[in-house]
Amino acid sequence: MPKKIKTSNTNYTSLVKNISFVLESARRASARNVNAILTATYWEIGRRIVEYEQSGSEKAEYGKQLLQNLSEDLRRTFGKGFSVDNLESMRLFYLAYASDKISETVSRKFKSNKSETPSRIFKPGNLNNFFPLPWSHYVMLIRRLKNDEARRFYETEALRNGWSVRQLDRQISSQFYERTLLSKNKAAMLKKGSKEKSEDVVTPEEEIKDPFILEFLGLKDEYSENDLEEALILHLEKFLLELGGNFAFVGRQKRLRIGNEWYRIDLLFFHRKLKCLVVIDLKVGKFTHADAGQMHLYLNYAKENWTNKDENPPVGLILCAEKDNAVAKYSLEGLPNKVLASEYKLVLPDEKLLAKEVEQTRKLLESRNMLRKK
Repeated sequence: MPKKIKTSNTNYTSLVKNISFVLESARRASARNVNAILTATYWEIGRRIVEYEQSGSEKAEYGKQLLQNLSEDLRRTFGKGFSVDNLESMRLFYLAYASDKISETVSRKFKSNKSETPSRIFKPGNLNNFFPLPWSHYVMLIRRLKNDEARRFYETEALRNGWSVRQLDRQISSQFYERTLLSKNKAAMLKKGSKEKSEDVVTPEEEIKDPFILEFLGLKDEYSENDLEEALILHLEKFLLELGGNFAFVGRQKRLRIGNEWYRIDLLFFHRKLKCLVVIDLKVGKFTHADAGQMHLYLNYAKENWTNKDENPPVGLILCAEKDNAVAKYSLEGLPNKVLASEYKLVLPDEKLLAKEVEQTRKLLESRNMLRKK
């Protein structure tokens, strides 16, 4: 590898900053453009679902089955972005934004002509100006807010202040709309609410890798927070499979959506002897109570959505690869009886063995990384 040539040019730092600014601006603009087309497309899909429903049965069972059938057919061609939950969001999106000037303008632009095919009639660009916020914002607005006035308030403030989806989430959770209504000094409240916190910032990379955008573009989302975490996950997958024939690999970095939040399960196995799923979550930092709470969330989701009738409840394994200490902890809460919990303990790998393997692997990976840098 050639040595980096040192430069004494004082303008070089400025050049790097300027180029970085151009690249970040381009990435954000790219994400905004995709989001605008995505949102317009999903509004149109919602419109067609609602109009189809109105021409058929009005029973709730009919609507639910329609979305199920649509999901299965669309996912075969367009991938996982068309779950029943996502299609329901599109349907609700149209219903929430169908009674104003949007619907009137769009109906004129997309007015059906017998000589034209649907692909020629629909042009997403015609709708871009009507939906200035990203799709993730609209999902949060329609899913979490039943009050039309509250939804319009948050939409206006998000647009006026350039709120990220994290900031919007924080404001809704803190009941910013209700607190503003009760406040005697509403101007001061609105000014205070416009301030961004460090946790609200979304990087250009995060914008581009938003799950909605990745699904819409048909791209894979197979990246980890850092190389160390990814290498540990790959090693642990191999290690558990080598322990014996009981572990069967199901998936890595498996995504799940709970409410309006996206989560990732690092590793998912099926234990043949215990007849249960094993959910594995890896933390490069220190084990906290929040990790245990998140694991319980994963287990509840797995039990309800991924567990078959003849299988036992899933078990969770939290692995923490902290710098000075490794921790392995099984989550067995929620099992129907103590006998089953004891059986799990006897059959599953010893926690100390797993912790030792995590620590040794982390040290080995870090030492290799140091050698590469030299």
